[in-house]
Amino acid sequence: MSNALIVLEDGMVLPCRSVGAPGTSLGEMVFTTGMNGYQEAVTDPSYLGQILTFSAPMIGNYGTGDRALESARVWPGAVIATRIGDSPGVAGPTGFRSWLAAQGVVAVEDADTRRLVRHLRDNGAMRGGVSTELGAEELLALVREHPHLDGRDLSVEAAGERRSLGDDGPTIVAVDCGMKQGILNGLAGSGMRVEVVPAGTTADEILALGPDGVFISNGPGDPAACVPVIDALSGVLGKVPVFGICLGHQLLSHALGLRTEKLPFGHRGANHPVQRAEDGVVEITVQNHGYAVVADSLPDGVEVTRTSLFDGSVEGIAAPELLAASVQYHPEARPGPHDATYLFRAFRDRVAA
Repeated sequence: MSNALIVLEDGMVLPCRSVGAPGTSLGEMVFTTGMNGYQEAVTDPSYLGQILTFSAPMIGNYGTGDRALESARVWPGAVIATRIGDSPGVAGPTGFRSWLAAQGVVAVEDADTRRLVRHLRDNGAMRGGVSTELGAEELLALVREHPHLDGRDLSVEAAGERRSLGDDGPTIVAVDCGMKQGILNGLAGSGMRVEVVPAGTTADEILALGPDGVFISNGPGDPAACVPVIDALSGVLGKVPVFGICLGHQLLSHALGLRTEKLPFGHRGANHPVQRAEDGVVEITVQNHGYAVVADSLPDGVEVTRTSLFDGSVEGIAAPELLAASVQYHPEARPGPHDATYLFRAFRDRVAA
């Protein structure tokens, strides 16, 4: 029996059934094509301000546990699926539905996710709402009053506290804009000592830590609005090697004089092919982003190093003279293919040179 509603800002209404906490959630409606990694996805801070739809017909079929956490909380305002399992499994002893409910997350199933995903692909990302409390008209009114994601800097809200990881190797200052634990583990596991500072930390404060390199993480929101991080990057470029992932790639691009634009419906999944410019090799990558770097006019000294084979969008840039490089995808692959994990080691080699 339907006891919840999904509403999009263009008036589309879908009935569904609540299997999580009761309530109402608003945000940008997005979808992921990933077939596993559901707990990693919902604990990824990049989903702050969004409602996450899983396109796979069944998720939650191998349990939940602490080892799959990318942060300490759930970030999407609501979770939508066709079917959400609730059995224990290899990931842990708690079913996904029970875990979502215990986290206070609005979660629904028996939703026509195929129709919803096709609608978003045809019409682009838009605001939406999920509610167990409101009727369609009242929910639609709230959705249309909700702010767009464009123009919103969410990096400070998504950032964690100051912390350190790793004992040996070169020192990296990682600017946390909503960093996944898997990325932090990837840096430390490649032989680097990582000092994590939150978004908003200035260039002088970063350089005062004496870093051998600077890393900029993934995160939510509109990259063009993350002015404090862009300014900080401008202040460290050319002084130490810099590496960015996902939002960090976009912020480095802005600091180098490029711009970003919103994609029609974003890239979210674990099967995105990316081609390297230097040798033509194709990497299958994990992605989660709604904006892309525009390279219609490259500043002097900046080159495109990787390109999406889905839509031709920029997936990597480099500024060799400034010792700076970035990629749009997630080399830590939690979960997903490991084609790009070498990038952490490559960064370690650069800062140790």
